[in-house]
Amino acid sequence: MPTLKRLAIWTLLATQTVVPAFAASAEQWAKRSIYQIITDRFALPPGADPTKCDAGEHTWCGGTWNSIRQNLDYIQNAGFTAIWISPVNQNYVGPKTPYGDPYHGYWIQDNSQLNARFGTADDLKALSKELHARKMFLMVDVVVNNVMATSTSPDYSKYMFKDKSMYHEYCPIQWGNHDSEQTCWFGDDKVPLPDVDTKNPTVISTYHTWVRELVEEYGIDGLRIDAAKHVNKDFWPGFVEAAGVFCIGEVYGGMEVNTIAQWQGPAALPSVLNYPLYAALKEAFVIPGTRNTSALAEVLLQEQQNFVDTTVLGNFMENHDVPRWHNMSVDPQSMYNAMAFMFMTDGIPIVYAGQEQYFSGNSDPWNREPLWVSGYARTPAYELIARLNLVRNYLIHSTDWVTQPTNVLTVSDNGIGVMKGPVVSVLTNIGSPPRNGSSLAVQSPYESSTALIDVMNCRQFVVGSDGWLDVEYTKGGVATILVPRDLLSGGPICPPSPSSQNVKGGQKQPSNGVRATVIGDWAIGFMALLTGAMMW
Repeated sequence: MPTLKRLAIWTLLATQTVVPAFAASAEQWAKRSIYQIITDRFALPPGADPTKCDAGEHTWCGGTWNSIRQNLDYIQNAGFTAIWISPVNQNYVGPKTPYGDPYHGYWIQDNSQLNARFGTADDLKALSKELHARKMFLMVDVVVNNVMATSTSPDYSKYMFKDKSMYHEYCPIQWGNHDSEQTCWFGDDKVPLPDVDTKNPTVISTYHTWVRELVEEYGIDGLRIDAAKHVNKDFWPGFVEAAGVFCIGEVYGGMEVNTIAQWQGPAALPSVLNYPLYAALKEAFVIPGTRNTSALAEVLLQEQQNFVDTTVLGNFMENHDVPRWHNMSVDPQSMYNAMAFMFMTDGIPIVYAGQEQYFSGNSDPWNREPLWVSGYARTPAYELIARLNLVRNYLIHSTDWVTQPTNVLTVSDNGIGVMKGPVVSVLTNIGSPPRNGSSLAVQSPYESSTALIDVMNCRQFVVGSDGWLDVEYTKGGVATILVPRDLLSGGPICPPSPSSQNVKGGQKQPSNGVRATVIGDWAIGFMALLTGAMMW
């Protein structure tokens, strides 16, 4: 257990490095991990009926900004240092459409007003204030590309931009045609989404004023931008400057790194969601699947060659637009290993609410389940995430780990070995069943007999000749994350004990990859102080 003197030092550091809530930079966000929330589906107000939410009904279930604030312990105890919430602005108000109600927040009606369904201005400010008191960041989703209508000839007076000239003329999108994707309307004739003309000078200046006031009024630390690639690229630098905070854009795609990388940089956006990595993680880890770890290694290389800054890419395995991982993969170890990869390589890890509860919905709306049905249980996945956050936050404070590029050490049909800074991660796709005689050999740059600690279970590895590490899978395909023992000295992770055991050429650990009760209350408290000290 850390001494009171050490905790006092962390507290002092935290109070000396506070920055304004509305000035969060890309460098600061690179040190965060994000928990993504659909506001309507995270938590209910006291007294609400928890049995009345059917994701298939496409309608309101009752979550609010206040109910998020009242349940932040669940998020912070898992080690997250930021949340990303649904768009906060006014959505369509009217009868239920053929595609349901705008519970998700993306059917914008008037960006100049808040969404009364989620609460009041004071409620949103209270959420922001409470997050900042916990040394956490607030990321808000924004929709700039379009508004929502129920016909192709809408009443423009209800929108923030009230003149038809501020929108492109109606046309259905021809997918694959760049100009069409930039200027034509999302949706269809039942629920069309009028496309805002973001080359119009009045639109540009109005959006700049709007986003600046939104960020400052509610103490927002970052923005996630919906459908960013459907807006002309040269619109974004001015918008980002007006916002004054880190912005991450949705540039939907597959493993086309070159195409997506064009949207990051001084002439575009500070960051984008890492869809190439998402596609590659599926290729490498989904069971049953292709087990194509070579594709994952290739994506890592291409991203380092093509992106301006891989440390701020938004890494994810699930979100509200794609099927749940558990819907695609039958083995929980596939999720654990892919998640460890996401946390321990370049980029900002993002976990979508419900992934830690093994939710298994397919595409929209089934991937938008209410979280409260889980009882907010501390599942093995939840504990794994807490462990990964603790390790990642410790490394960020103790070393320059976060800015170090990830290097591939080995690739095989059974998995992949990578190194970022001083940390070697050996990740496998063989699944849960024990594999006697099965192992993954990784050649590290460490000298023979160097002591490394597997921070997932606190067992010691001793490096073999020529730097070789041999990870055995007699207990199943668990993730292995190896950190030099000296680097952990004096910290909250794997303090030395008389029962410490050396393992040379193998490992012994629980099949879920997480030691039971490894995250105690003292460690969570230490982590809260630690993250405050290093990022505020």
